[in-house]
Amino acid sequence: MYSTPFLDLPPLLKAGGTVRLPGSKSISNRVLLLAGLSSGTTVVHDLLDSDDTRVMLASLRELGCEIDSTGQTLRIAGLGGRLKNRDAKLFLGNAGTAMRPLAAALAVMTATQGGRFELSGVQRMHERPIGDLVDALRQLGCRIDYLGTDGYPPLRLSAGSGSVRTTAPIRVRGDVSSQFLTALLLALPLVSATSPVAIEVEGELISKPYIEITLNLLTRFGIEVQRDGWERFTIPQGSAYRSPGDIHVEGDASSASYFVALGAIAATDSPIRIEGVGLDSIQGDIRFVEAARAMGANVSCGPGWLEVKRGAWPLKAIDLDCNNIPDAAMTLAVMALYAKGTTRLTNIASWRVKETDRIAAMATELRKLGATVTEGADFIEVSPPSHWRAAAIHTYDDHRVAMCFSLAAFNSLARAKPPTPVRILDPKCVGKTFPHYFETLFSVVETDTPLIPVLAVDGPSSSGKGTVASAVAQALGYHFLDSGAVYRATALAAMRAGLTPADEHAVALLAATLDLAFEDGSIRLAGEEVSDLLRDEAVGSMASKISALPTVRSALRELQLSFRKVPGLVADGRDMGTVIFPGADLKVFLTASAAKRAERRHKQLILKGISASIDNLRADLEARDARDQNRTVAPLKPAQDAVLLDNSDLSIEDSVKWVLDAWEQRRSF
Repeated sequence: MYSTPFLDLPPLLKAGGTVRLPGSKSISNRVLLLAGLSSGTTVVHDLLDSDDTRVMLASLRELGCEIDSTGQTLRIAGLGGRLKNRDAKLFLGNAGTAMRPLAAALAVMTATQGGRFELSGVQRMHERPIGDLVDALRQLGCRIDYLGTDGYPPLRLSAGSGSVRTTAPIRVRGDVSSQFLTALLLALPLVSATSPVAIEVEGELISKPYIEITLNLLTRFGIEVQRDGWERFTIPQGSAYRSPGDIHVEGDASSASYFVALGAIAATDSPIRIEGVGLDSIQGDIRFVEAARAMGANVSCGPGWLEVKRGAWPLKAIDLDCNNIPDAAMTLAVMALYAKGTTRLTNIASWRVKETDRIAAMATELRKLGATVTEGADFIEVSPPSHWRAAAIHTYDDHRVAMCFSLAAFNSLARAKPPTPVRILDPKCVGKTFPHYFETLFSVVETDTPLIPVLAVDGPSSSGKGTVASAVAQALGYHFLDSGAVYRATALAAMRAGLTPADEHAVALLAATLDLAFEDGSIRLAGEEVSDLLRDEAVGSMASKISALPTVRSALRELQLSFRKVPGLVADGRDMGTVIFPGADLKVFLTASAAKRAERRHKQLILKGISASIDNLRADLEARDARDQNRTVAPLKPAQDAVLLDNSDLSIEDSVKWVLDAWEQRRSF
């Protein structure tokens, strides 16, 4: 998952391939709570691993559930409706699917079994309303106190009289959030031993498909809710949670919307295939497919899969009541950037009480791109830009804002001139539901190679170029290429194959198929971590010899070019800015003095317990500089358009900041 402050997406042109969706957040957290409340052990398959599910799991463990994980499988020994731990402070982040149901379940359990619990979250959670749920629970006799602003978390739940009042229907508003009704439906079977419990919904119930998910899962755990339309729900007397044994979590339909939209926008040759969810899904957001088709998408489907290609182009503007797809509807607002005419999305008042005020957020960020937007209390209208602008998208700690706006990077398909990059601020917010969203996106998109940004870093030995380049790549979320490691890895592979520099053709063939990857500070050769092996003196000597062989250099040039992938590349090495990537967007040449470099090298050796002479190190560096500068092949010299940085008196951190500042000055944002 990207943890960088921002992620720049270059202009993208095409999409095609297969994606596997993470598990549904809505299903995952419901299943976790139901398993925790049930009698018996539940084995959960394909659970979503995200911020929201982690806080639910942490809470269940705090309450006394025994939870074991093996690969993609989780075993949960349920509480059987009885509290083990009756005093806890639970932090629930910004997870509404954890805060609301846990508050309800613990409220009725503390009222009847005793205990004391405090539920809190991040600041945004403390701004999301919960008063209607609290009012409903107080009708039962639950003792709930607000620890901050009335109507909002954090909450304190305290022991009650030992019983609750279930003879009269519990009334709850349905026009603010369907999670209030879901919370009651999940909690009230715990207090249905002596009488049925009825819930009456006041006002128009929004997001009805999410209630369908709740009712479906309740049935799986042994609770058959009786219902009268969307106005009255009754938990039968004597209801009790029983584990179904095994349960599988289907892929997240809301997350599928981004890839359905991607196919509609950019899958012109081969389709986007989405695995993990199909039209047999129990999730209401699968109805997004109908909206995408109305806008022109070509969608085929089967059990557990969808395939999408571009149909009509440009897309068609629509006027749609989005009450049944409130989360996925956000994706339609970005698809509207590629539609002819004005798209109007209505009945979305619930957007205003989500992770952020989503109507205001979407309007603000769409306007940054050049769109014309009108917003109201429960609607948004979007007309595409007449002139696209590069924009830094503020994501409001809202995963869906980040994922939606990644689709704006295809603006060249809407004839943006010039094609513009898109910056996603705080990309790690996607961890709420889809931690590896951007990696998944990048695996199925294409663009012209010149549109992928490259930053080249060079300099003499011990100038810190490798450390600086690696840190810059990490800060930008870009791929990293260490050309020196490429030659040393080739040398190591050649030595293992029994080859010598005299076997130039064989070494070149080996170099052309080298399986090399730079991942999270490690260097992997055919999957093996080889960072330490590449520092071996014999490997270095072999690398120096084969680096002078023309056919080997030619083969490795193609390999190094292949590292230029979305979203961008930071390349470290002697000929990165002169031979391999002469058109790099920024070339930096470090010029630390030999004396300073010798001092740095000396410190490194001393820390490793290796004795060394600074004078000898300096002499060696000066001799190496002379050899490198006078080599006939790829001599050490800055590219004509390189920016020179004398980092003799700068720390690595200062050097990295300097390079990042220089890079930022060349960006469009």
